Amino acid sequence: MSETIILVDKQDNQIGTIEKLPAHEQAVLHRAFSLYIFNKKGELLIQKRNRDKYHSGTLWSNTCCSHPRHKEGMQNAIHRRLEEEFGIDTEMNEIFSTIYKCKFDNGLSEHEYLHVFIGYYDGEVNPSPTETEDYKWIKPKELLEGIKNNPEKYSYWLKDCIDRVLKFVK
Repeated sequence: MSETIILVDKQDNQIGTIEKLPAHEQAVLHRAFSLYIFNKKGELLIQKRNRDKYHSGTLWSNTCCSHPRHKEGMQNAIHRRLEEEFGIDTEMNEIFSTIYKCKFDNGLSEHEYLHVFIGYYDGEVNPSPTETEDYKWIKPKELLEGIKNNPEKYSYWLKDCIDRVLKFVK
């Protein structure tokens, strides 16, 4: 099933819609979100993306990320996706937004107006195997060391955002 996502301008105003795959083939600016879930120990829930993802498969990334669908509000989208990927829900607060663009080895690109959210959760998670090959709770210091020593093992957007995210952790 194809998914229609939201095209935006540099101020995040909707200017149209496009199917997800063509958006990544054409590198057009579209609305997206990234979620960072921490536990009481201060650990971040990260996932290893499923190898069958259309890009960045097998890379470690933040808790989850996706796109709001056409006519879907951001709050509905973030809670929907957290449930789909990890079988959980929690309160999320937007901490910043950013625009980034990167090209992948397979010819696809990301060009996103990215809304970044933080939340806290302690409890069991139930990751979707179609989305996630592996997951773990990790101390920020350990994650930063991993990114420094093996940057090729981590998603572009995680590396781009993690320092800013950590400024908001309680």
